[in-house]
Amino acid sequence: MNVATFLERRRYVETPSGRIAYVEMGEGPVVLFVHGVFLNGLLWRPVMEELAGEYRCIALDILCHGATETPADQDVSFAGNARMLEEFCAALGIARCHLVANDSGGGIAQIFAANHPARIESLVLTNCDVHDMWPPEAIKPTKQAIAELGFAAVAGNLAEDVEAAREVFAVGFEDVGALSPDEFKAYLRPLVASPARAELMTRFFASMNPADTVAAQDGLRKLTAPTLIAWGTGDVFFGLDCAQWLQDTIPGAGPVAEIPGAKLFFPRERPDEFVALLRRHWNGAASIPSAARG
Repeated sequence: MNVATFLERRRYVETPSGRIAYVEMGEGPVVLFVHGVFLNGLLWRPVMEELAGEYRCIALDILCHGATETPADQDVSFAGNARMLEEFCAALGIARCHLVANDSGGGIAQIFAANHPARIESLVLTNCDVHDMWPPEAIKPTKQAIAELGFAAVAGNLAEDVEAAREVFAVGFEDVGALSPDEFKAYLRPLVASPARAELMTRFFASMNPADTVAAQDGLRKLTAPTLIAWGTGDVFFGLDCAQWLQDTIPGAGPVAEIPGAKLFFPRERPDEFVALLRRHWNGAASIPSAARG
């Protein structure tokens, strides 16, 4: 499935937080995918394609990103996005799901899981923001520049200059050259589609506050849902210390599954390897009586 075909499958659902865009494929137990900053649900396309024969795969666009329509006064923080996930599940009638998240989406997913454990059939966290261990040093200059100049000024013409985008995103991908121009544009154009959209991104960065994830700690310490922590070891943003904190904190977590050399966005680049981990995780979770999961 190419980029255009994936985007043509987008649907929308109204929630109190906004009109949320999502792509759905397949039938079966629900797998809800949550992406991180600068990207959108398209990140999960190759993983969804592999799983759609067994699962109902849903990838949404978080607030400020992709085709999701976010009101100008909406809370776009991690906590605000976690509330949106609850509203999204309620709107689609999703009682429980396998929750899979990456990057900023992982921080959002931790808050959601901590506050709504009854929604979580299982949890999968890949390289992401954790507790008070973020924002990562590598993103702090960008965050500061956006605070001073605004997102539109910092982004410049990145949405149209594919080669410049490749240079910027190389830090998160092992082989950024494998991404098509259409994929870059699908990620970046919505972020600067209008002054209002760019201003939402400015607010998104301004709202980044580890207090949101720190507040989730007590809930995570009670989370018995089977939890897979899959971590790329080549990531310059989130080291294995983040993964270890999650393993030590979440009762349902098993040993960290290290993916040697993988960078931040490895689910996009190594879908076969990631899907094998997911299947193993879910097959194991299915053998645990639901009463034992809380």
